[in-house]
Amino acid sequence: MIDMKWIRNDPEKVKENIRKKFQNEKLPLVEEVVALDKQFREAKVQGDALRNQRKTISKKIGKLMGQGKKDEAEQIKTEVKQIGEQLDTLEKQEAELSAKIREIMLVIPNFIDESVPIGKDDSENVEVERFGEPYVPEFEVPYHVDIMEKVNGIDIDAARDTSGNGFYYLCDDIARLHSSILAYARDFMIEKGFTYYIPPYMIRSNVVTGVMSFAEMEGMMYKIEGEDLYLIGTSEHSMIGKFIDTILPESELPKTLTSYSPCFRKEVGAHGIEERGVYRIHQFEKEEMIVVCKPEESIDWFHKMYRYTVEFFRSMDIPVRTLECCSGDLADLKVKSIDVEAWSPRQKKYFEVGSCSNLGDAQARRLGIRVKAEDGSKYFAHTLNNTVVAPPRMLIAFLENNLNEDGSIRISKPLQRYMFTEQISVPKK
Repeated sequence: MIDMKWIRNDPEKVKENIRKKFQNEKLPLVEEVVALDKQFREAKVQGDALRNQRKTISKKIGKLMGQGKKDEAEQIKTEVKQIGEQLDTLEKQEAELSAKIREIMLVIPNFIDESVPIGKDDSENVEVERFGEPYVPEFEVPYHVDIMEKVNGIDIDAARDTSGNGFYYLCDDIARLHSSILAYARDFMIEKGFTYYIPPYMIRSNVVTGVMSFAEMEGMMYKIEGEDLYLIGTSEHSMIGKFIDTILPESELPKTLTSYSPCFRKEVGAHGIEERGVYRIHQFEKEEMIVVCKPEESIDWFHKMYRYTVEFFRSMDIPVRTLECCSGDLADLKVKSIDVEAWSPRQKKYFEVGSCSNLGDAQARRLGIRVKAEDGSKYFAHTLNNTVVAPPRMLIAFLENNLNEDGSIRISKPLQRYMFTEQISVPKK
């Protein structure tokens, strides 16, 4: 959510930002909110004048009562009652206008950073940098589910019977590998100075609308029937929500947090849920990193954060590249975003394994997360989030890049201390 001052003072700049995001259908909203804001401010001025008038008259009543002039005081009380009735009407009007304005402001996209490439969709995202040499072995790399099944590490058929498509059972060494990756990610971020959290896995609707747009919410979130609770799609939701309606001392910034959680997603709009795959699924686990900081520090933190993910993957010898998201591919709250993609030897291309986002003060405005400076002034914090690792997708990259021709799987050195082995072997029949 952008500052209302931009709408009042420079509506054309707001419209230009909307055009850059190829959301021209939202252009009329700018004029609509300008008109509503004018009505709201007029109603507020009238209301403030009536409140001051009532206050002055109330003092006069007290003075008359003190002088024993009860009849005069009673006459003036009628005046106060009339003012009260007018105020009730105006305050109701103010509340209705304020709600309409907020509803529209939640839909108008955040300002994108000047460095963001302009493009309609993800096909126009721009490669930034590659890390590590992509490698394709001489033998054919099987589909990731086939690799797992060969070592008795996955059961999708049973999961389909219990839960439907988009679910799976991991077992034996593949389940251990999954947990080891998460444990390593946790310790990796702790060593970077981040504080480890396990957050609530359900959040209220006011937190949901504070951290994401309505479109994202509809396409992602599962609602708990009969309760004001949603299953989280990522721990960022809970972790940013942790600071709702707080005033943070500037001296305590930045807040650098890393969190583990299961994640639940509808995956509405996805190109189908694979029956035999773990790329798009309804339930998975993830290690996330979150930063709450001063506005002038957010771009520096943005670059640090996605580079941590690159470093994490490269520590396991997985080639990756970074991809700058273009304007049309950015969610409405995002200022700037970079995807990290891992190399797939089977597909001979890169695929997304994580995303780093700078949201500016959009989430802070929605959730009321402010910072108190040393001089006593207050301002909205900036928030950022980034995937350290989401093992289902990470597993695909790991298995393909560490597969031996006989079907066994090499264990990267950082994971050996969690797995207590250097290799997952194919069971003997």
